[in-house]
Amino acid sequence: MPAKDIYHDAVKNALIKDGWRILADSYFLQYEDAQLYADLLAEKPLLAE
Repeated sequence: MPAKDIYHDAVKNALIKDGWRILADSYFLQYEDAQLYADLLAEKPLLAE
């Protein structure tokens, strides 16, 4: 797994302050023969009125 860069924590904190939910910190994706490492898996809940 790749090392986190110097911006990782700043981006993570900014997402949390903006209402995003962090689902996974360092996320691995695999599709067929391709492998991908993402820094964060996040979602922003949508509220229905």
